[in-house]
Amino acid sequence: MAFREESQEFTDGGASRSLSSKVSNSQIPHHVAIVMDGNGRWAKKRGLPRTKGHEAGERVLFEIVEAALHLGIKELSVFAFSTENWRRSPDEVKFLMGFNREVLRRRRDQMNELGVRLRWIGRPQRLWKSVIEELEEAQRVTRKNSKLILNMCINYGGRAEIADAAARIATDVAKRRLKPSQINERSFAKYLEEPKMSDVDLFIRTSGEHRTSNFLIWQSAYAEFVFVDELWPDVTPETLRRAVDIYSKRERRFGKA
Repeated sequence: MAFREESQEFTDGGASRSLSSKVSNSQIPHHVAIVMDGNGRWAKKRGLPRTKGHEAGERVLFEIVEAALHLGIKELSVFAFSTENWRRSPDEVKFLMGFNREVLRRRRDQMNELGVRLRWIGRPQRLWKSVIEELEEAQRVTRKNSKLILNMCINYGGRAEIADAAARIATDVAKRRLKPSQINERSFAKYLEEPKMSDVDLFIRTSGEHRTSNFLIWQSAYAEFVFVDELWPDVTPETLRRAVDIYSKRERRFGKA
């Protein structure tokens, strides 16, 4: 994949970052979704346990949050744990539950200081109670922030979200709160996990894989897709900048001629 190389440096707390000087505010995506793929392969290449890849990926996530803030992105959704990830080994699932809990606890105040609002998107079923408590506390602490919304998608699946929405609609129809004739795309969206979530503009997947893996499939109907080769722990703010550059060159017609 060819990336444009023009960039400018900016300093955040003394740390230098490389971001585009060529992209206007009107070309910045409002909502960016990221499948953070490749932690396990990154660790394997280095002869390390898979858990070390997840630990390395935490640092990258929050570098990307900072970069999104500086670029002017308003909403960022990350796939932290999918409904399919329960199929992994019990040891890895146990690690990921505890790891997500500790990351939320450790990073919550930092995100609050940056003006980031955290939202949890996903099913509560099967999640550890302690993880749910940390998610709810992070939402409570950051609820008034408005610089960036960070959607932490934990125990989330796109098909599960749509199926759950259909079940809620069926319940309301059965209770006569909703007429079948009132069901359309707009009313259906109100039954999704987070009705206020905006449509995805830019969808990024790392590690060279070219699939969405059941992530935000309703919200990404008209997203622009960018697939990058870097494994997630190797991603940098420059990776995001380059993806935004690619996005800025695309013509979004939404079905129009």
